[in-house]
Amino acid sequence: MRAPSVPVPAGPVSAGWIPAPLRGAGRRVTSVILPTRTIAIMLIVIHLMTPVLAPVAARAAGTPAPPPPPRPAPTPGQDTRSQDTSQILVQADPVPQAGQLDADMTISVVNAALTFLLPRTLESHTPRDFCLWGLNGLSAIDPSLTVVEQKGPEQKGANQNGIIQLSLGQEIVLRLPAPPDSDQAGWTDLTVRLMQAAWARSGTVRGAGADGLMQSFFDELFNHMDPYSRYVAPSPATTDRDTRTGGEAGTGLTLGRDARSILITGVNANGPAWPAGLATGQRLYAVNGRSTRDQAPGTVAQWLLGAPGSTVTVTVGDGRARRTVTLRRASVPPETVFAYAAEHMVVIRVTAFSADTAQEMSQYLDQASDDQHLRGLVLDLRGNRGGVLQQAVTASALVLDQGVAAITHGRDPEANHVWAVQGGDMTGGVPIVVLVDGRTASAAEILAASLADHRRAVVVGSATLGKGLVQTIGQMPDGGELFVTWSRVLAPLGWPLQGLGVMPQVCTSRGESDLERQLQDLAAGQVDMRDAVQATRATRYPVPVSRILDLRRACPAAIGTDSDLDAARSLIDNPAEYRAALSAIPEESPYAPQAE
Repeated sequence: MRAPSVPVPAGPVSAGWIPAPLRGAGRRVTSVILPTRTIAIMLIVIHLMTPVLAPVAARAAGTPAPPPPPRPAPTPGQDTRSQDTSQILVQADPVPQAGQLDADMTISVVNAALTFLLPRTLESHTPRDFCLWGLNGLSAIDPSLTVVEQKGPEQKGANQNGIIQLSLGQEIVLRLPAPPDSDQAGWTDLTVRLMQAAWARSGTVRGAGADGLMQSFFDELFNHMDPYSRYVAPSPATTDRDTRTGGEAGTGLTLGRDARSILITGVNANGPAWPAGLATGQRLYAVNGRSTRDQAPGTVAQWLLGAPGSTVTVTVGDGRARRTVTLRRASVPPETVFAYAAEHMVVIRVTAFSADTAQEMSQYLDQASDDQHLRGLVLDLRGNRGGVLQQAVTASALVLDQGVAAITHGRDPEANHVWAVQGGDMTGGVPIVVLVDGRTASAAEILAASLADHRRAVVVGSATLGKGLVQTIGQMPDGGELFVTWSRVLAPLGWPLQGLGVMPQVCTSRGESDLERQLQDLAAGQVDMRDAVQATRATRYPVPVSRILDLRRACPAAIGTDSDLDAARSLIDNPAEYRAALSAIPEESPYAPQAE
């Protein structure tokens, strides 16, 4: 599930460094006349550079190089920083590089990422941790590249924090002094300098490109964290943002065709076509006066798109009469709620939780409440992988009079919330059955757990996925996004969703005969799943994996089947079964999260 995205400003960091390649090899030598003072200065420079250039010349000539003269020992009290630094910057000959890595952008992204990560991750880490983890991404791109930390009691002076060394095979490319563990600017600078050196020396790294380099850096960094934190590169991040917010402006119409003309096959409740009264089954004859005859649905759909706020005129009809409607284009989030009614029972299927899911649910619940003979509501969350946490909380408020929907607890104070609702039950208290399966996750689990813990619904299906972690989104300077887990979710009765998932009161994953027996026992007032349900409600964080596996065996995760809906109908048609299933949930008791 996601919390709102946060743009992250990039702070100032010192520019990266990469040694320039040696120049002049193979060039023609010409004689020039220089003043005596200039010659003297050149001789001094050549003399000073001899210890560094001798190994290079020796390799070119195929003869071993003499060892450099020993460095003088520092006098007591002398600052050794400059000496230590010059010692560790000795490196192998660089080769000319094709194209340059954008150092400024790379610095901005790394620094912005550290700024976003440091206060928000569930466990506390230092800039050193994040950068060393991420630098392993160089080896993931080019296995001949390695980054190692050399740290021991022999390190003194400026190198007391250790040395970070980049190698290409057996060759040392660059050695840098490690900054203090908490020095964000220092670790940002070191990281980018190593990236630049790897870019200069490895064609494989250059072939991966800047986006590939950053992707590998963050992939390796997040490998040391939870399975849901991740980096999304600029291009897919833009697509994801468009999907979450609705993308290009349109009308909310889905089109198809029959043998004669273009048909409206769907009307998104979030779009401008819905309040204008356009309906499924109507024919679309023209767009802005342009006939749709002999056009493909995809072509006509493109005609409907345009700038946000612009208008488009459509001519629709049902075969007997036509009318022309002017619509104002808008960004339309994807439709996530679908409903149908059968024998005074309404089934509402929620496929995800996007920006307008709760509003869509509200519209369908409002329609359902018009049925004076409504016997029950089925909320189908099977296959729902979650989405926006706040939407799940708001959805619970539609059928709860009041109470706590969820509790989130993290290291960042902004991640800590008690999500309480006080809205008013739109259904007037009719029985509700929530369908779940092994794919139900995240925000969908929050909604199911909330309704179950308040004895407002009976959960039917199998154990859910168990994703009880919340991610917050940080927008990076390159247009990419970081999804960072920053809080754990607790259900209203205080048990953790992570790993456990939601245990149903009626289990359908153990076969038809077992389900039939459960329903018969419920009719007699006996709840077969009572012990398993109450054991999960009594669990508190942290939970050993062995305990989680033991609890989940009571109703193994599975993909939903028609048996789920059959069980829901039985519960709604038989009030005694429904009441007995509700009783499996312990009585509510106040819960206050404890400090970890």
